[in-house]
Amino acid sequence: MNTTTKRPNLLLSRLDVERIEALLDSPQYRSMNTAALREELERAELREPTALPADLITMNTTALVKVVDGDQREQEHELTLVYPRDADGGGEKVSILAPVGSALLGLRVGDSIDWPMPGGRSARLHVLAVRYQPEAAGELHR
Repeated sequence: MNTTTKRPNLLLSRLDVERIEALLDSPQYRSMNTAALREELERAELREPTALPADLITMNTTALVKVVDGDQREQEHELTLVYPRDADGGGEKVSILAPVGSALLGLRVGDSIDWPMPGGRSARLHVLAVRYQPEAAGELHR
């Protein structure tokens, strides 16, 4: 189990990376600052979706995450990592293009990461549990 607070080893689905790269190359997202997400994609080890561990956060995974902000306040959230079209603004579905979404991709249960947030703040994210992962459920079409 990787518990570094900086940048855990990153394991990603080949299919997720292909879909995210296509998204980043689409006209409506080219002007966004996606440098941190692109960097994460570049450093990742890619695997076929059927070869991923079930405790890994992939696209459309629902996970229980503890967020510790700069003031050391802790909150637990059940979050689903989604593509922008599926984010509903309600806080439970987090876009891959949001800072928290980019941070969650590729983390496993037990991993923690410090990640910059809007306004110059940072937060530590700690993955407590994976409630649902499409690859483990055999649902690769999402």
